[in-house]
Amino acid sequence: MAVTKAKKIEQTAELAEELKGVSSAIVATYNKLTVAQDFELRKAVRGAGAKYRVVKNTLAERAAKGTKIEAGLTNLTGVTSIAYTKGDPVALAKALSKYVKDNPEFAFKAGVVDGKTISVKEIDALAALPSKEEIYAKLLMLMNAPGTQLARVLNAVGRNVAVVIGQGVEKGKFQNV
Repeated sequence: MAVTKAKKIEQTAELAEELKGVSSAIVATYNKLTVAQDFELRKAVRGAGAKYRVVKNTLAERAAKGTKIEAGLTNLTGVTSIAYTKGDPVALAKALSKYVKDNPEFAFKAGVVDGKTISVKEIDALAALPSKEEIYAKLLMLMNAPGTQLARVLNAVGRNVAVVIGQGVEKGKFQNV
């Protein structure tokens, strides 16, 4: 069934509205995905806090004009889908990389992170990075470590004095005092 020009304009405007605040996207292609596989893909993308759409190449290119991800959606060929997020690009890359390993029918074309186009190898490298939450946890641990160590040392002095006095009392060293 042919899509009318008015419907294409409406779809382009809707996609353009969604892409306005998007900072990162991964452009992919697929071949012979089943409904169950597509459902799992969409579920994985939603779990990463992102959205996923299958788009016509020209409509995607028009909708992306003036956005941060415009560079990644130019000169598209073949079947195209995009996963995009306003949040953590690492979470999206992790979810899609895991899906690609399980389903060879799905493959990356390119990606965009904060307006910079990245290759398929860089998408895999992005997926290998720790998430924002993991980085924050490690940073907080490093910031707390000196304070924690200082508290242990200060507690150790008092504890060691108490142990020495306790051992002296047990051995009867303080009876003449």
